[in-house]
Amino acid sequence: MTTDGTGSPDAGPDARRTSARAPSLAPLPEHGNTYTAWWQELWRCHAHIITPLRQRGLGCDIEFGLSAYIVRASLPDDSYLIIGPPQEPPSERLPGDPEGWIVTRQSDDDYELFEVLYDSSPSTAPGDPERAEARHGGSAAQVIEAIDQRLAQLGLLTAPPSSTERTRICVAPQPKAPAPRADAADGAVGYVYGDAILALTDRLNGAASHAEAAVLLHQILDPINGLLERLGEFFEAAGEKAKEAEQDDGFDLSYDLADAASEIRNLGEVLHVAEDRMRVLTDQLPRPDLGSSGPAPLPPALPPAPPQRAR
Repeated sequence: MTTDGTGSPDAGPDARRTSARAPSLAPLPEHGNTYTAWWQELWRCHAHIITPLRQRGLGCDIEFGLSAYIVRASLPDDSYLIIGPPQEPPSERLPGDPEGWIVTRQSDDDYELFEVLYDSSPSTAPGDPERAEARHGGSAAQVIEAIDQRLAQLGLLTAPPSSTERTRICVAPQPKAPAPRADAADGAVGYVYGDAILALTDRLNGAASHAEAAVLLHQILDPINGLLERLGEFFEAAGEKAKEAEQDDGFDLSYDLADAASEIRNLGEVLHVAEDRMRVLTDQLPRPDLGSSGPAPLPPALPPAPPQRAR
């Protein structure tokens, strides 16, 4: 399986024929850090911000600001967005999990361009009123919604959400729901979808080779028709259903469900090479004796970022 230049696996002509059902992602950045473990971990930590932006056609990268890592998203007019936590004072929170987000639009060619699109950071000055956005804290859904609104006003949203994840229309015939279990009692709830996954797990446990296990992984990880993509669509639909109540709690629930959909799709992006890795495993190699070895070493801490000029 090869990559298509966007960091996602190329599932072949069948996938390309149905690619209208899922948004293509903007390509990964091209620099020496892209394939290092520490940079990939940073990318994973910020995927709930990065993936929705890439679905909108915006190329993203991870940089270091004044005191914390930030996401830089390129815009069609050669300006860019800086999305990150408050830089002053420095925070001890983990990358990608800030107490609030600040989104600014800037340009290297126009130093007078500096626009704050969103700021959910908590107030630090005594007596200052709390911003309305601060109640959303580190919610990624609110960040993306604010970006959508402003970029739509500026005519810079080349792939609006209405044509991607919010209104996905599946043109392929949909499979019928699994039949209820024969041993289910009258009136009892049958977990037919959970049973279908359990059956897939049983097949994986009984796989005769790693190549066969890779085929089963493909059922989960395929970016077009795989289970994770379908789960993402399910949670998005649940979020839209919650909004129909037109109540505050319904809107809050819809944001949580949208975050869940984003996390599920991020999981697929993180694991997109798992199928290939499983396929090339050698079945004849003896398994290591885990009982005689010590604990696995902890991964190294993220290295300090190279100094960059302040924006």
